[in-house]
Amino acid sequence: MRMSDLTPHHRIMVVVAHPDDMEFGAGGTVARLAREGKEIVLVQCTSGDKGTNRRDLTPEELAREREDEEREACRRLGVSEIVFLRLPDGELMPDLAFRERIVRQIRAYRPDIVITHDPFRPYALHPDHRAVGITTIDAVYPTARDPLYFPQHLAEGLEPHKVAELWLFGAQYPDLYVDISETLHLKIAALAAHQSQINDIEELAQRVRERAAEIGAERGLPYAEAFKVITLRR
Repeated sequence: MRMSDLTPHHRIMVVVAHPDDMEFGAGGTVARLAREGKEIVLVQCTSGDKGTNRRDLTPEELAREREDEEREACRRLGVSEIVFLRLPDGELMPDLAFRERIVRQIRAYRPDIVITHDPFRPYALHPDHRAVGITTIDAVYPTARDPLYFPQHLAEGLEPHKVAELWLFGAQYPDLYVDISETLHLKIAALAAHQSQINDIEELAQRVRERAAEIGAERGLPYAEAFKVITLRR
């Protein structure tokens, strides 16, 4: 018997900094949502063009490799579509130009739920994760909602859009725990697609299982992912 649907909302957008961020932060949840028939689009802000200790690759070569890995990971999770913004890895800034890029995607795809990094976690946060999180939050509210922000979008047929909920992964104080017992194997399979980032897949899989069990134990679940939910549309 299948678990009950996680949410009545149908359109989900995930906005992350680097290839594999979605998989680490919300891969089991994304796979569960896809199994429930939700439409999921990934907005990939950078292509991870600096994410290696190798010196025999150019940033362009690495970006192509990591985009291919992300496509395969999304296929394994059931993600409907990927938008590659191809912004420079390690150089993201929460400025108005970046916010416009995110608002454009929100108005184009009109998601009910947006999933992204929690930018408020105080320690050990990559600057790109912080920039994506805060920019996405600012894009969702109030910018994408109000027509006088980026009025050029109206000329392109992109109408304002009000997102119903924000789900922040990596939160210090989550309030939504998602049972991923039936999709943990898909989370691990998606992470395994990122071969450029993995030295030992078995060791990684064990760490992922242990972390999901640790989160699940907080709510009596075998394996879980956790989010801070902000409700915006009622």
